[in-house]
Amino acid sequence: MTSDMKVCLVRHGETARSLSGQHTGVTDLGLTAHGEDESRSLVLRLRSLAFAQVLVSPRLRARQTCELAGVAAASELEPDLSEWDYGQYEGLRSEDIRQNNPGWNIWRDGCSGGESPADVSNRADRLIARLCTMHGTVALFTHGQFGAALAARWIGLVLVEGQHFALHTASVSLLGIDPHHADRRTIELWNELPCRQLKDLP
Repeated sequence: MTSDMKVCLVRHGETARSLSGQHTGVTDLGLTAHGEDESRSLVLRLRSLAFAQVLVSPRLRARQTCELAGVAAASELEPDLSEWDYGQYEGLRSEDIRQNNPGWNIWRDGCSGGESPADVSNRADRLIARLCTMHGTVALFTHGQFGAALAARWIGLVLVEGQHFALHTASVSLLGIDPHHADRRTIELWNELPCRQLKDLP
């Protein structure tokens, strides 16, 4: 692991289901018109960063965001950046799931027929191990819950702590390494919204 390595974590732009709160893992939704605008707003922000590599979730919404943000030409698909596999909970909202499973928490309980917290933690750790062999700034285009999981594991937290890392659509975060402590990974920036002001948030 080298101190010049940095991760630029980008969540995809808005989809109909990010608006409705429906859990969306394998369903391949595209962006809404507003999500496309959000993604275009990333161009100027990302232009200031010289990416050594660009890795993208294979899901359409992440690929569209990468393209509209202007960095798709150098991108590579990375299956480990896919969103949590929600299994039987795909397309449901948390409140719908809790009607039959009171107290359900994905970060603790996982998804029936989909991924467990251990599965997601292992996937994040596998990706982090790959990232730590790279140099320069690497862009990752991913999803809300997997992005939060990755951040938690990046700084050594157990996966359940990812529930405290909110990621808005088309947000930019930076993960880095302490230049004075090569074994200490850090969060340098979290959930920056290039296209919006705080007053615009719900």
